[in-house]
Amino acid sequence: MHDTEGAIYDELRHDMPAVGEDVKVMGKRDGDTLDLAVAVATVARHVDDVDAYISVMGEVEEFVRGVASERFDGEVNVAVNTADDRETGSVYLTETGTSAEMGDDGSVGRGNRANGLITPSREMSLEAASGKNPFNHIGKLYNLLADELSNDVYEEVEAVEEASVKILSQIGSPIDQPQVAAVNVHTADGVSAEEVEYDVESVIDDGLEDVTSITQRIINGELSTF
Repeated sequence: MHDTEGAIYDELRHDMPAVGEDVKVMGKRDGDTLDLAVAVATVARHVDDVDAYISVMGEVEEFVRGVASERFDGEVNVAVNTADDRETGSVYLTETGTSAEMGDDGSVGRGNRANGLITPSREMSLEAASGKNPFNHIGKLYNLLADELSNDVYEEVEAVEEASVKILSQIGSPIDQPQVAAVNVHTADGVSAEEVEYDVESVIDDGLEDVTSITQRIINGELSTF
């Protein structure tokens, strides 16, 4: 879902000016079937009529199916702007291509987690990473660091197939010395967590030692908080 949303925003939107910035993707996997529900704001000045709107939505659907199929081997079903009533002409048209004109704006919200995902069935933080200072606010720094460390563990420790990281700090403590840095891993068949423990700890230690680099990368625009 994250890659699909990013592809719409970074690729399709530049080729199709009718596609706005406000893009959301919800996914449900059932065995070998992936269902994607996509909400795409459209920019009214680039859509002449309902037929043109329907044509744009068709191209969005095909684009999303193509992106998802590159990453998922099973069946991919795509539904775009399902709240539309095309017979009456009630469709998702906006002036700006965002939700700002309806008062639904701002970079701090329910969907704007630091990893770009809403994952209530998986590890997630309730901290709002946006709007916090990038120097010592652990609500921002640890959000980004935990995401990076989980990816690093997955990439660098061969037998790890999935990883999640929890980091807990205490006010007044150095940010590179958290109270807790806990890692949950799923390993390949036949490999126990104990067998990868040393390698996982090494990745976490290296990441914590380099935590101050997160600040500079935020300032440089290399890391996004949503």
